[in-house]
Amino acid sequence: MPRQKRILIVRPDRVGDVVMITPMIRELRRTWPDAFIATLTQPHTSAILLNNPHLDVSLVDDMEKTSFWDVVKNIRSYKFTHALLVMPTERAAWQLFLAGIVNRVGVGRKLYEILTFMRSVSRHNYIPLRHEADFCMDLARKIGVRTDNIQPEIFVSETEKNRAEALLLENDISLTDKRILFHTGSRGSAPNWKEDKYLELLEKIFRGANTENTVFLLTAVEMSPDFIASAKKIGGKHIVDVSKQLPSLRDLIGLISIGDLMLCSSTGPIHLADALDIPCVGLHCNRAMNCAKHWGVINKKSVNLEVTDESCKHHCSADQNSCGIQDALPVDVVSTALNTFLLNKKSAI
Repeated sequence: MPRQKRILIVRPDRVGDVVMITPMIRELRRTWPDAFIATLTQPHTSAILLNNPHLDVSLVDDMEKTSFWDVVKNIRSYKFTHALLVMPTERAAWQLFLAGIVNRVGVGRKLYEILTFMRSVSRHNYIPLRHEADFCMDLARKIGVRTDNIQPEIFVSETEKNRAEALLLENDISLTDKRILFHTGSRGSAPNWKEDKYLELLEKIFRGANTENTVFLLTAVEMSPDFIASAKKIGGKHIVDVSKQLPSLRDLIGLISIGDLMLCSSTGPIHLADALDIPCVGLHCNRAMNCAKHWGVINKKSVNLEVTDESCKHHCSADQNSCGIQDALPVDVVSTALNTFLLNKKSAI
């Protein structure tokens, strides 16, 4: 009788990156219904995987030097047969090797991967360019998965949705209002507009669109007090700052799950919305590592707005190391997409 597959997926990095392994979890479960499937992430991103019916256990690594051997010991206790190191890190490569996992697959051919005798898949310098979730899936394909389904997914309980609705009611927001999640931050993880550009967008929306029975929920924790005050001056009661009322990532996920639309740059929260099947308007740079083809929203309800080649050449540096999205992606383009949504009842764009 074949030995049960016991598979560990390792991705100890940021929110959007961890969202990209959720298709792997589903497709591994579809391929081997009786497998034991686990993940290893940082503690704060493990929240993304809560309630996932395809996952048996979620392990964490706080990345502290003092916890290295504790993580090795924990991994070893599960007797994994396979490990998929989606993001190459020397720490994780040695942890998997020392935990005694025989079948290990990583990305590229780093020295530490060679020293730990790790098999690998290549991204071929991202040529041809594909979506990040598709690149992640290559590691699952390496051990036998056959799929083209790379749609991310996150699972939210009714209790979490009820808690999010209670938050709206606490802010005097009717549950019949359209809820637009207006996320202006990126914490430097992706090219993004500055706050003055988002204010210009709000001014244009409130001048030209019917915002009755619509509320814009400000969710980015890094917003400046001046931005919040200016936004409320523009939109009045239709602008509600809930950024300090979301103490955990899971609270943000719950709120997104009952939203009608999210506006966001190509950073973690928009990938959460994608995985929750919420319509999105995504703002993307033209560069290969940030463009919509690599990091765009996948669900069919959304639109990815990207800096054009011509605008990139005009506003960005020649080597594309300096992104000019602030001027290269016009407010009119984004407001048109949002207005299209506002003209509809509660449908996709």
